[in-house]
Amino acid sequence: MTPTHTLHAAQSHAGWDRDLPPVLTVAPGASIELEALDASGGQLDPSSEASALTSLDMGAINPTTGPVFVEGAQPGDALRIRIEALTPVRPWGWTALIPGFGLLADEFPEPALQHWTLPEHGPIELDGVAAIPARPFPGTVGLAPAEPGPHSVIPPRRVGGNLDTRDLAAGSVLTLPVEVEGALLSIGDTHAAQGDGEVCGTAIEAPMRVAVTVGLEAGAAPRFPTFETTGPPRDTEVRDGVLATTGVGPDLREAARDAVRAMIERISARTGLPPERAYMLASVAADLRISEIVDLPNVVVTCALPKAVLLG
Repeated sequence: MTPTHTLHAAQSHAGWDRDLPPVLTVAPGASIELEALDASGGQLDPSSEASALTSLDMGAINPTTGPVFVEGAQPGDALRIRIEALTPVRPWGWTALIPGFGLLADEFPEPALQHWTLPEHGPIELDGVAAIPARPFPGTVGLAPAEPGPHSVIPPRRVGGNLDTRDLAAGSVLTLPVEVEGALLSIGDTHAAQGDGEVCGTAIEAPMRVAVTVGLEAGAAPRFPTFETTGPPRDTEVRDGVLATTGVGPDLREAARDAVRAMIERISARTGLPPERAYMLASVAADLRISEIVDLPNVVVTCALPKAVLLG
């Protein structure tokens, strides 16, 4: 796909607001390449140390490139965004424990920062103990909400936003409900890899160029975001054999916390990684799943790490 329009990282904004002026206007069917900043908004770089996490401007977190006005889009329509390709801007990414953020934030209060080298081909390695398959995708794809803004970009919402859904890799089609004229599409928060759940609060965050094609269907807005994927099941070759831990109890979030705690312990015991780095590895490579939710009062949550990720 050769994009017919290009947006640069400088054409970005923080948060959602229906009154933001569009930086680009396109017709349905247009192909666009957007350059996305990393989730820190450029506040981190390969030389950053963990102490930098304590002084981040949280108002600049998760910037998105856009907004793009789609001609003819009206409230009640469906905007279809086909993810065509993602390309790292440079061979670097990061994962962090940000104080106060993440599923186990109360148990990991100290900042920690992991830098990654992104190879042109092959998995992303961690100190010779793990190799994470690269599966780039945009963590944030969304439209402007009808409610007057500004609104934080952190929580996902009906019109998309910070979905952090790793299925949205190249070849997938995301459908979002339009709430304002022109839809006002923005994309950012690009990831090189992530496990389902993004349990520590960050994936392998990396600036990337994202190529998409936009389509429009009148009056077909879904109630919430929907998506379709193409090709074989994701990462089948490495995700069929797993190490798994579970959490069982009446509260879904607490069951998830129990499953992740147990996974951290299992990774640490097997690899020698300290708990904070095991936590980050779980965030970028392990999948958090609802295994059972009907046999009340208890639910079962599973945390599954592909065996092939661990080396040796």
